[in-house]
Amino acid sequence: MAYRTKPLRPIQLIFSSSAFALLLLLTLGTVITLWLHADIGFQLLVSDWAIIKFTIFQALTSATISILIAIPAARALSRRKFKGRQVVLTLMGAPFILPTIVAILGILAVWGRSGYVSEFLQKIGNDPINIYGFYGVVLAHVFFNIPLATRLIVQGWTAIPVEQFRLAAQLGISTSGIGRHIERPMLRTVVPGAFLIIFLLCISSFAIALALGGGPKATTIELAIYQALRFDFNLAKASQLAMIQFSLCAILGSLAIFITKPINFIQGLDHEIERWDGNEIHHKIFDILVLLIVCLFLFLPLFSIIIRGAVPLFTLPALVWIAALNSIVVAVISAFLSVGMAISMSIFIIKMSYKLPIMSKAMEIISFLILASSPLVIGTGLFILTFPFISPFTIALPMTALVNAAMSLPFSLRMILPAMTNAENQYGRLADSLGMNDWARFNIAIWPRLRRPVGFSIGLAAALSMGDLGVITLFAPPDVATLPLVMYRMMSSYQLTGAAGVALLLVSLSIILFWIFDRGGRLEHKIR
Repeated sequence: MAYRTKPLRPIQLIFSSSAFALLLLLTLGTVITLWLHADIGFQLLVSDWAIIKFTIFQALTSATISILIAIPAARALSRRKFKGRQVVLTLMGAPFILPTIVAILGILAVWGRSGYVSEFLQKIGNDPINIYGFYGVVLAHVFFNIPLATRLIVQGWTAIPVEQFRLAAQLGISTSGIGRHIERPMLRTVVPGAFLIIFLLCISSFAIALALGGGPKATTIELAIYQALRFDFNLAKASQLAMIQFSLCAILGSLAIFITKPINFIQGLDHEIERWDGNEIHHKIFDILVLLIVCLFLFLPLFSIIIRGAVPLFTLPALVWIAALNSIVVAVISAFLSVGMAISMSIFIIKMSYKLPIMSKAMEIISFLILASSPLVIGTGLFILTFPFISPFTIALPMTALVNAAMSLPFSLRMILPAMTNAENQYGRLADSLGMNDWARFNIAIWPRLRRPVGFSIGLAAALSMGDLGVITLFAPPDVATLPLVMYRMMSSYQLTGAAGVALLLVSLSIILFWIFDRGGRLEHKIR
């Protein structure tokens, strides 16, 4: 007989329903708002089809390369124990949590025409690298998404009970046999979800296409939406492109969710992973080379940011520190709101999966719609919706926190939902037989298996919110700002030295917030 969870309590139903309603408002609601305020036509020009093809091709290329690099990197991190491993894991998350405009400056310092690599090529008689266009967009997307893909896949390896590896060692199964019987089934479960997230990020990225793309041959849908709103104020064109982007991402999201299968490992004892495979010399050399190449690729742009911003950091004006406080408050609020929504939605999805599996899958698809939506369209739609009732400028920071929470929700849900599903499948029947109430069930059976993904999710959401330069640009009055907005204003007024100092401050605060919450999730759980 299939296991059935307890029915939803009214408070759980209220929280989960509110979260789903908020997502629908921010996605379909904002697009429909633009639709109703514009005369929509469905005729696509040849240039529009070229934009769509470029967007899909660069997203597929970027996501594929990121996953292919992340798999061996995650495997190396999972089976190699060395001093500084946790530091490497934390720093590997830095590129993804970097503010996009800051990271692009670092990428240009390394890969641009006057960067370190181009200078070396010129010294040996070769032409410098032309980073602008398709190759630059893909390079930047891979830089941003390798850390995320690696952390998502590492989560899959940590979900494998250590008893599986101990049994394989006792049976004398080779490294290739472990890969075939233990690791590949896990990858078939984890990789589609990771690929989906990265693909959606590459489709909806804006700053990368703006800084490194552009032109007729390197324009994404997101950039075309920006051009239609900012330069032409063509709501019809922006809405049309937004609906196309919505459709692309919704189709891919539906396919990835329905083909993803849960991990069906035998229940373990929650011991720390210990590996006895991969001790052959060629495996050790391969793992070391993979980690060295990935670390060099990711950390060189970070070092260039530190070098350029170290001196200006100590001469920043007072308004920068006020903006830093605003950024921290918005980031913390949005992070906890995002994870709270993810937990409540995960409870709803799990309980519905036993009664109405079709509805459960539909709820998962809805949770990913926010990645398919353009932040510019969300901001413009919210501006139109709120303007008749209240001045959008008076709610700039709360609105920014709300949208940032929604934008980071898919990442939180992708890490929390599998962990909660596994915990419920393994311990739910036992908790029911012991007559545990909801709090004891969550504290003893569920939370110990959630604390790591929850800590990582809060840190990731806080860092992403710290670097957001989306809704705040539409809502913020002149006397209110966050650090990314201050940096953007300095760059616009050619205060490049001050902008470098703000960039280093922003990077430092983002990494600190990420480390605090990620580290907190890895602390030992104590049952009271």
